[in-house]
Amino acid sequence: MTPDSAGVVCSRAGCRDDAHWRVVWRNPRIHSADRRKIWAACDAHVAYLRDYLAARDFPVEVEPLAAADAAVEATS
Repeated sequence: MTPDSAGVVCSRAGCRDDAHWRVVWRNPRIHSADRRKIWAACDAHVAYLRDYLAARDFPVEVEPLAAADAAVEATS
């Protein structure tokens, strides 16, 4: 984990574990194609959060949290 992602907590209700994943999604019924929401996920909850969104037919992607931090650092 990069220093920028240290301390990012999982978005699953009641979980306080460090997140290692970004669950990127949108609700196409209310969000435009360029709007994306991001949930952080620990290893134990990444599949749960992804499946929760996919079951509702929301477009969803899972990315490593560290990769997202590296992209931000590259543009800085």
